[in-house]
Amino acid sequence: MQPLDIAIVVIFLLGNILLGLLQGRSNKNNNDYFLGGHRLPWFIAMLSIVATETSVLTFVSVPGLAYRGDWTFLQLPLGYIFGRILVSFILLPAYFENGVSSIYEIIGIRFGKGMQKLASVVFLLTRILGDGVRFLATGVVVQVVTGWPLSTAVAIIGIVTLIYTISGGLKTVVWLDSIQFGLYLLGGLATIVFILLQLEGDPVSIISSLADTGKLTMIDTGGNVLFNPMVFGSAFVGGVFLSFASHGIDYMMVQRVLGCSDLSAARKAMIGSGLFVFFQFMIFLFAGSLIYLFMHGMATDKDREFATFIVRYLPSGLKGLLLAGILSAAMSTIASSINSLAASTVTDLLGGKVSLFMSKVISAGWAVVLITIALMFDESDKAIIMVGLEIASFTYGGLLGLFLLSKTRRNFRPQSLAFGLIAGMGIVFVLKLYGIAWTWYIIISVAANIIMAFSLDSLLDLLKRENNTGNKA
Repeated sequence: MQPLDIAIVVIFLLGNILLGLLQGRSNKNNNDYFLGGHRLPWFIAMLSIVATETSVLTFVSVPGLAYRGDWTFLQLPLGYIFGRILVSFILLPAYFENGVSSIYEIIGIRFGKGMQKLASVVFLLTRILGDGVRFLATGVVVQVVTGWPLSTAVAIIGIVTLIYTISGGLKTVVWLDSIQFGLYLLGGLATIVFILLQLEGDPVSIISSLADTGKLTMIDTGGNVLFNPMVFGSAFVGGVFLSFASHGIDYMMVQRVLGCSDLSAARKAMIGSGLFVFFQFMIFLFAGSLIYLFMHGMATDKDREFATFIVRYLPSGLKGLLLAGILSAAMSTIASSINSLAASTVTDLLGGKVSLFMSKVISAGWAVVLITIALMFDESDKAIIMVGLEIASFTYGGLLGLFLLSKTRRNFRPQSLAFGLIAGMGIVFVLKLYGIAWTWYIIISVAANIIMAFSLDSLLDLLKRENNTGNKA
């Protein structure tokens, strides 16, 4: 790295810490710390959602998908838009009507504190595993660009994120997310402009050449819809239910809209984020396609295509901007994860009876856990973004099924709900064993959860009636 690139990265890191320290003064209680005092502008909340879900996986994996293939990944975010519409009209009203601090309080109100704690534990496990993969992806890129050891890269990112997250709480996280979103999107656009200026021909002819070779194909209608996650039916349905679950029952995502002033603002933030994400993926896929032309399809390690391009071809200054963008993508997700893990722990597991100081201590504890988990992961032969999405698919279906059951009028027994939740998550292992595409995991898991919970509860009702009849006889 050149001195200019190092200076850009150092200024970026120090700026994050400074903003966290300054904004932390306004946090007077846990409501300020975890929900921004319900004063978050919907547009800022929307950008924070996009930044949070994007992470470094977009920066690393999405350009790589286009480099190695085409744009069929867009079938997933197309489904995301519809999934968020479902969240906005099925789940968000209950959160605002009940004035909850944690969405798992809805489960507690409906089914008791025991089920609330169980749902929270499932969320916590999902977050630390999923964000461990995201941390790994960050370390991979920073390692390639800077030459630092993976452990050093993870430690620096983790410590800086920890400082501003603990200092400023959700308000700082959300505003920094918005700034960081702009920074890494600028990095993607700068890459596109740089390559277009380097390639021969005008932009129209370049795009035409990509289209002629099939590099811009967006819809995949070939293959088996049950076993290929990128066939349109599989990808679209998977995107709908992945977004319905991730943005409806994953507290890290919903926390942003809970910080809005009312339901209307929350809906704008939620649905708008789906549109922004689709646009963002187009930007990074286009960057990946152009990198393919620029590097003449040169063979590189999977998920390192963008990083290789940054190291070998970008001039000083622009390279520093891209690295700052990578760090932005990483830190926005990690900061959100730390804050939401602490919020769920305080509200769902500890009953909310915790001081602001103790909430910050819990945040620090979760940061240490995330850093440790990140260092335990290894790279696999899959695209890292697919690994991250698969991890979420194992638990999201069970949790979404539990939330949908809360919308019914039936008074389920705790054992029926727990059995349904376990069955919903357990069936995913069976689906994976038989090679079913991960895009079907959530919808099948939801169905299994609901069916098994209803079945066991009905069976227990029948046994109870028979027992009462026998006692009367």
